[in-house]
Amino acid sequence: MPATRPPIDQIFAGKILAYSETAAGLALAPDAEEIVETLLDALERGEVRAAEKGEDGVWRAVAWVKRGILLGFRVGRMVEMSIGGHHGEPRFAFFDKHVYTPQQLALTSGVRIVPGGSAVRRGAYLAPGVVCMPPMYVNVGAWIGAGTMVDSHALVGSCAQIGERVHLSAAAQIGGVLEPVNSAPVVIEDDVLVGGNCGVYEGTIVRARAVLAAGVVLTRGTPVFDLVNERVYRGDADHALEIPSGAVVVPGARAVNRGWGKEQGLSLQTPVIVKYRDERTDLAAALEGWLR
Repeated sequence: MPATRPPIDQIFAGKILAYSETAAGLALAPDAEEIVETLLDALERGEVRAAEKGEDGVWRAVAWVKRGILLGFRVGRMVEMSIGGHHGEPRFAFFDKHVYTPQQLALTSGVRIVPGGSAVRRGAYLAPGVVCMPPMYVNVGAWIGAGTMVDSHALVGSCAQIGERVHLSAAAQIGGVLEPVNSAPVVIEDDVLVGGNCGVYEGTIVRARAVLAAGVVLTRGTPVFDLVNERVYRGDADHALEIPSGAVVVPGARAVNRGWGKEQGLSLQTPVIVKYRDERTDLAAALEGWLR
């Protein structure tokens, strides 16, 4: 009979927080590995998340979930995960902590993973209807909603939260924020288009229906200039950078206005909101015009 797993409740979360505070060099509680396995199973089913959106619309990290993921690295043992090497086959050498093996997704999972070097790490949730084009990678703690496309060479980092019907274009990088555990999450809400070679990192929230044109890079410290509303969006130590719902963001530049940089005619890269999505506008044509 399989072991009965503990329920996911406040007592369970309290154990994770207590175990994660165990000083280095001291033995962990005997059930620490079982606790981690239970958490990873719950993450994969989408029952718990590394970040949650409150009724006030604010996304907040779930510290005990992140601490549980970090606890998994502590209880893990390095094991052989290599592929091949039999009967003269090439051997692809991989070694990782035993609790973080690649997920064994099945046809019944409803996730379409095209062959060609993709991997989904344990503790990530992929809803039925997600499509993964090779090669791509989804790290522990990530959450990906139904109908989302993860295109070739895209990365979904640890604990990143990706909504439904999102398109992560080729080479898009969605950064992960695992430590510190209370750090603002990286969030892409529903119906967002993330263009090729985009990077969204360290405490950035892209609200629903926004469009990031190819090459846009966003971090919490990045100023984003809104030409429509004539304002600048910035994050700070306590707040994530937020891209408004429906915003269309393209790469831009702003001039250096003082000192030697001004004398040299230099400019700094900065994202610019050039319009907001509406049903009457052909988005592709509008983007092409601005990028030209």
